[in-house]
Amino acid sequence: MLIRTNSENLDFQNLVIELDKDLAIRDGEIHSFYAQFNKIAAIKYVIVAYENEMAVGCGAIKEYNADTMEVKRMYVEIKNREKGIARMILKELENWAKELGYKKLVLETGNKQPEALHLYKSSRFNVMENYGQYAGLNTSICFYKEF
Repeated sequence: MLIRTNSENLDFQNLVIELDKDLAIRDGEIHSFYAQFNKIAAIKYVIVAYENEMAVGCGAIKEYNADTMEVKRMYVEIKNREKGIARMILKELENWAKELGYKKLVLETGNKQPEALHLYKSSRFNVMENYGQYAGLNTSICFYKEF
């Protein structure tokens, strides 16, 4: 089951704590650089996935510009991966962005996150030049999808 909520949701906050622990290991020394761009306060559009009434995954979108939303804080617990949960979350975020009148999604992921890279490529996102704070970083891979 997926629910639409916001960043005040405690299940979302707890999943983000787990996400940040995972990213700290994967990113190593550069983690603190990325962490500054991943604050969750005041995110209005959050999806939390539940299985047997337990929160197992999350994702969010926030406005990047007038016609674009940025995908943020995508995470599925390790024990619940490979069940299609992340794909469902991503699709719901895409639907929500469309409902809100946006025309495009952008996102950044790390080059040490093969699961994320596979998800975005197989969900028809296209690699783009790194944008904003990620420009020039060889540890970042940015994607977009227009609809």
